[in-house]
Amino acid sequence: MTARGVKVSGVDKAFDEVPVLTGIDLDVAPGQSVALLGPSGCGKTTLLRIIAGLERPDLGTVAIGDTVMTGPGSWVPPERRNVGMVFQDWALFPHLSVGRNVGYGLPRAERGGPRVTEALDMVGLAGLEDRMPDTLSGGQQQRVALARAIAPRPSVLLLDEPFSNLDTSLRVEVRAEVHRLLVELGITSVFVTHDQEEAFVLGDQVAVMNGGRIEQVGSPYTIYREPVSPWIASFVGDVNLVPAIASGSTAVISVGEIPLDSAADGPGMVLIRPEDLEVGATGPHEVTFVEFYGHDMMLTVAVDGTELQVRTAASRNVVRGEHVSVMHRGAPARFFADAAS
Repeated sequence: MTARGVKVSGVDKAFDEVPVLTGIDLDVAPGQSVALLGPSGCGKTTLLRIIAGLERPDLGTVAIGDTVMTGPGSWVPPERRNVGMVFQDWALFPHLSVGRNVGYGLPRAERGGPRVTEALDMVGLAGLEDRMPDTLSGGQQQRVALARAIAPRPSVLLLDEPFSNLDTSLRVEVRAEVHRLLVELGITSVFVTHDQEEAFVLGDQVAVMNGGRIEQVGSPYTIYREPVSPWIASFVGDVNLVPAIASGSTAVISVGEIPLDSAADGPGMVLIRPEDLEVGATGPHEVTFVEFYGHDMMLTVAVDGTELQVRTAASRNVVRGEHVSVMHRGAPARFFADAAS
C-alpha cells in the first residue's frame, strides 16, 4: 500500500442552512494517523464523509496526495479515490460469507483470490473465509470490516467510531491490534472518536473539534499538556481549573506558589492535572471522596472551599475523612488569563 497525504482546506458544510462545518483546515502527512476528537454533533463524521466523497462540501477543497478530489470544478467519486472506510456499525452484508464480504470491493476476478486471504491474515482471521458474519464475535466482525477496507490496498483509511460497538475489555484489545496493524502497514488514517483515551492511543496527531470547527491540532502530549483553552483542557482529561494570581513565571493558588509554563501577570485560572498534585500523610485538608482503581486512585480533597482532584499511586490506603496536605509536584502549570484582564 502506498500512503498518500490528505489536505482539507477551507471546508464549510451546512444541512438545511444549519452550519455543521466552518473553515475546516486539516493536513495529514503520508503514513500519519490523525484522530478527529470531539463531542457528539461537532461535525467529525461529516468531515470524514467529505474526505471519503460521501458528502460534498459547500465550500473548500479536499486533496489526496497530489489530486484534488473535491473543489471548484473538481469532483472525484468515492469509488475512484482509493480510500477505505470502516463504518461505526461495520456494515457487513449478513447474507455473504466473511470471504465474500472482504472481497466485495475488489475487481470481480480477484474476489476469491489471494488478496482476500492476505487481508484476513493481516487482521488475524486466516481460515475464516467461509464463516457467516452472525457466527462471529463482535471483535471478529469489526476485524472483518477492517479487512474489507484494506483489501483494495487503499492509500488512505477512514474509520468512523470503529470500536464504539464493542464492550470495554474487547475495545481495548481490538484497538491495540488495529493500532499495531496501522503502524505495520504505514497507511495514512483518519478516524473519528469522542473518546480521549482512544484518540491519544491511536493518533499521531489529534484534531480537537467543537461546534463545527477545529479548535486545536497537535500531538497527544501537546493537546494534553498545552491546551489552548480551558474547554479543551477539560475535554481531554481530568483537570483542576483553579483561580490564581500570576506574577511572571509563578502563580499563587490555595496550596501555595506553583511554576507556570510561560510568563503571565494578573488574575486568571491555572490548569493543574490531578497527577501533578501530591498528598502528604497529615495536613489540614479533608479527603471527601476516593476512587480506587488498583494501579492508582483518584482523591477529591477539600482545600479552602475548593475541591481538588489528586491522582496518586495506590501505595498506601487513603480513606474518606482522612486529613492530608496537598502539594504541587508536577510539570509547570498552564495559565489562562481572565478575559477582562
